[in-house]
Amino acid sequence: MDAAGLRALQAPIKERYKADPKAGFITLKAKGTLDDANIACKVETGRALAVAGLHPATGGSGMELCSGDMLLEALVACAGVTLKAVATAIDIPLKSGTVSAEGDLDFRGTLGVAKEVPVGFAQIRLAFTVDTDAPQDKLDQLLKLTERYCVVYQTIKSGPPVDVRLTRT
Repeated sequence: MDAAGLRALQAPIKERYKADPKAGFITLKAKGTLDDANIACKVETGRALAVAGLHPATGGSGMELCSGDMLLEALVACAGVTLKAVATAIDIPLKSGTVSAEGDLDFRGTLGVAKEVPVGFAQIRLAFTVDTDAPQDKLDQLLKLTERYCVVYQTIKSGPPVDVRLTRT
């Protein structure tokens, strides 16, 4: 797809959202079911069932997906799609590219063995490698816009409020 094709695809959507701002507000949902036999959660992905379990560093078998890995994978997916869309929109031809994310965790916090150690990622690194002949100023713009419009990146960076509740069935 080229820039004109992307603009043509998105133009009516953008116009609808300008005319009716409420139309742009959508609630995405995820759902999982606790595994009856194992310390795992079966997450419905829309394409398949993903079974998440404990990371081996916390006693998991390594057979199930790690939710920390899934978070990084979501970041890579979103950042990659955003980078590609932005590159298309601003006419930066990409011959190829890769996206990678790394996150540092101290599992002592997760396991409660060191109360002073926070639970969660201490740092996340997101990296892009692209093969392009575009000048550096265009690549700087590409990175800036990718950061600005990547939903998962902005969510992690900004830390929106999260409402948590527990109910009985």
